[in-house]
Amino acid sequence: MASSTVELMNKGMECLKNNLGVVDAEMFISLIIREKFDYTRWQREYFDNMESGEFNEKAVEYAKDHPFKGNAQKL
Repeated sequence: MASSTVELMNKGMECLKNNLGVVDAEMFISLIIREKFDYTRWQREYFDNMESGEFNEKAVEYAKDHPFKGNAQKL
């Protein structure tokens, strides 16, 4: 089920606050707005520049450092 715009914004802000803190979350948002950041373009360039297999290595490393704790929410 798709989230409404407000629900999505609330989830995003909560994620930013939980991971960055209130001040850094606000700074992150202001940087994106000021720089007219295109996340899709950045993501494409970021992943296109990865060596073969690097994505998988990073995913495995992330999974080890952030084990699933069984509290995922249904979207």
